[in-house]
Amino acid sequence: MSENPLLEVRGLHVRFASRKGSVARAVDGVDLDVHEGEVLALVGESGCGKTTLARAVMGLVRPLQGEIRFRGEPLRYDGRSLKRYRRGVQMVFQDPTGALNPRQTIYEAVAEGLRIHGLSDGEEAKVAEALSTSGLRPAERFFPLYPYEVSGGQRQRVVIAGAMALEPWLLVADEPVSSLDASVRGEILALMLRLVREIGVTILVVTHDLGLAWNIADRVAVMYLGRIVEIGQTEEMLSAPRHPYTQALLSVVPETKEMEQQILEGEAPDPTRIPEGCRFHPRCPLVQSGEAERLGILTRCSGEDLALLPVAGASGHAAACHAL
Repeated sequence: MSENPLLEVRGLHVRFASRKGSVARAVDGVDLDVHEGEVLALVGESGCGKTTLARAVMGLVRPLQGEIRFRGEPLRYDGRSLKRYRRGVQMVFQDPTGALNPRQTIYEAVAEGLRIHGLSDGEEAKVAEALSTSGLRPAERFFPLYPYEVSGGQRQRVVIAGAMALEPWLLVADEPVSSLDASVRGEILALMLRLVREIGVTILVVTHDLGLAWNIADRVAVMYLGRIVEIGQTEEMLSAPRHPYTQALLSVVPETKEMEQQILEGEAPDPTRIPEGCRFHPRCPLVQSGEAERLGILTRCSGEDLALLPVAGASGHAAACHAL
């Protein structure tokens, strides 16, 4: 894994107006680097802003504030610049059935991106190579088939093939296995890891499942209510999480049977009503148990916002918690 950031996100803010006139701060000041050749997992509950952040990285949502840089160049939002950018940054969607046009054959689905980007020379060979790389062999057998004629796992492989046909630098995978049967999830994850090892593609995977992150990611970034609250190397962070939110998420992962299960109390995150101070403090076990008061940090938890702080003795590990 290269130490050079392939993708840089700086001070990103994305907001949406609701029908009631309130404003949802979906992404609320995110800084994030994604390095060449790594798998970075962006983890959090539904509604935490991770999918909005992924859509912003794809150029599908324009931020109110902040900047995204890819290979050192800022993302621009005119049509020509976005088209060039999206050749290098491709998305793998959560629902392969919804991502594929039921009226297109598998060949046409994979070839579509090549045609949009003017890369149709040698099209048949490129489509065959992309399908083979994605595990659909012999590729020619799949050319005339329609999405309904193959399994869910094979449809996800077709989506991945359509992205890989453009030879992207970065794949943004939004819950790439959540709609698949358990029996094929491991196969798709193994395929994604093989793309990293053999082709050198970089992957930003969005997931609510810390167990999945444990199995696939080099680094994990945990997001809560529009902001990253902990980030670090996977093994180090998941074996010794420092933020109470990460600890709660990890406590329900089957691989961590030795941890006492923590059930978070309080209302689910509402991006239109972000609390003062640490945004997690209304649900924080340290606050609810009285531990924050014993440590003398309760006033800071409820009134003082904070950025990510480095974890002592852990390179690249940081968390946004007053208890550090």
